[in-house]
Amino acid sequence: MLSEPRSGRLAAWGNALLAGLVSPDDAVLTVVGEDAVHRVEGLPGESAPVGLTLGLGRLRALGVRGLRVALPAPGHPLGLSGPPEFNARALEAEEAVVCHGAALGLVPEVSEAGPAGDVHVEVVWHCLPVREAPPADVPSLGEAERELAEALREATAVLSKLDVAGSGPVAEAAIDAYRARAEQGREVLAPGYPPRAVRVLELAQRVGLLVSLARESGHGGAVSSGEMAARAEALRPVERTARRAQVAAYNAYVEELERGGR
Repeated sequence: MLSEPRSGRLAAWGNALLAGLVSPDDAVLTVVGEDAVHRVEGLPGESAPVGLTLGLGRLRALGVRGLRVALPAPGHPLGLSGPPEFNARALEAEEAVVCHGAALGLVPEVSEAGPAGDVHVEVVWHCLPVREAPPADVPSLGEAERELAEALREATAVLSKLDVAGSGPVAEAAIDAYRARAEQGREVLAPGYPPRAVRVLELAQRVGLLVSLARESGHGGAVSSGEMAARAEALRPVERTARRAQVAAYNAYVEELERGGR
């Protein structure tokens, strides 16, 4: 949760590109990030995989006006609308991008190549048909913000009681890294997103950090199996809330499109 999903970067900067707020080069550079290359496979009218710049241009020509994010997990098809084939691919990847304006979706396949110490990450976005229907379980920004605030209070209280709120050098390093990123004024979302979406995504990332630290900090004070089960039970709805809020933030651009705000 702490690291930005590739689908989030693609949707956010793809939306900025579709809105004419960034250049194709800037959008693709940000989406690719530290990966070696991104390609799009299965685009209608293309017989072979194409580069991301051409792929985004092709999607625009096919009528795509915006991009949504899906972050599904077992038992929770968050952001998906079918059909089953697409949902299964998205669930396996734990993320996907769903187009607004054309019945298409993109699921990333990530592979690594090269020797140890010089590994290159390559991403192929598989373009597949989707069902044009409302995405599953995506809240509005307002709902997401309220749910996150409550989840943060509950998680802090429960995890503090269990003595697993995050301590030690690993936890401290993670918190320091998060603060450093925030202080550097990193762009949480691409240009064109409302300030509330930025706030919701930042809070979702903070909640996600809490969840990650609690899961990675060992047993902490939860020494019995009952206490371990209590921690897992406490984290499950919090993680779900953070994922829902993250999707709501990324999808705010299309939400405004549908309201006629763009």
